[in-house]
Amino acid sequence: MFKHLIAATLVFTATIAAAEDRWLSIPETPAMPKAATSGTIPVNGIEMYHATYGDASETPILLIHGGLAHADIWAEQVKDLMTDFKVIVADTRGHGRSSNDGSAYSYDLLASDYLALLDQIGVDKVHLVGWSDGANIGYAISQSHPERLASHFAHAGNITLDGIDPSVENNAVFRTYVGMMASDYAQMSPVPEGFDDFLAGVVEMWSTSKPGGAEALKSVTVPTLVVQSEFDEAILMDHSKMIAGIMPAAELRVLENVSHFASFQAPGEYTNAIRQFIAQ
Repeated sequence: MFKHLIAATLVFTATIAAAEDRWLSIPETPAMPKAATSGTIPVNGIEMYHATYGDASETPILLIHGGLAHADIWAEQVKDLMTDFKVIVADTRGHGRSSNDGSAYSYDLLASDYLALLDQIGVDKVHLVGWSDGANIGYAISQSHPERLASHFAHAGNITLDGIDPSVENNAVFRTYVGMMASDYAQMSPVPEGFDDFLAGVVEMWSTSKPGGAEALKSVTVPTLVVQSEFDEAILMDHSKMIAGIMPAAELRVLENVSHFASFQAPGEYTNAIRQFIAQ
């Protein structure tokens, strides 16, 4: 699973698609707005990049990106949400501007990094918005420290390996994403020449590590919106339905005419879905 992605070409190739087929391409994201605070801080033996936006007194929103990505993919969401919320973003261990100390990637480790980051910046509780690996990190936090989450917007996560669509290995849009993130990594990482090793480590996590499984989530009471894209390349619809069905405080929302990369393809609709869920 995913192994041949390591050898796949990392050159970005645009996909030409009709407007009604927006799920067939991944638009570039704009630049991030000016941050209130930003920089790297020591967390669990690494230097972890983070930034905050806005100064509202309500419970902050923590946005956690997907595998291979970085905090700046949330630019559209941050620009909107910071008008009413304090918004926190970060680069996951080994991603973007954050370092790694040689540790193997696992969702439990990444969850502990984010919890330590919140401790460092003095935040007790957040609305967590997680995409892909970010959703899986959210599921891990929901199990280990549910008191830290006011809610969890969990887009495109999976709790077992059989939740992955096997066709993703050969999917052109997913390969385009890998190429985009390779380019960003070369510009942002403290080890810009290390993408191949980084990709191999993340692929190993994708292929082996999942946050707890179905039984573990049956007792999780964090209010959770399980979000599935209509044309997701990586996560099976039935898997998201299963997660929403077993969690006592969860419901399912399907985002129409978008793929695994919905936040890129329909940023306004995506942000509205976040706002609607938090407002509940």
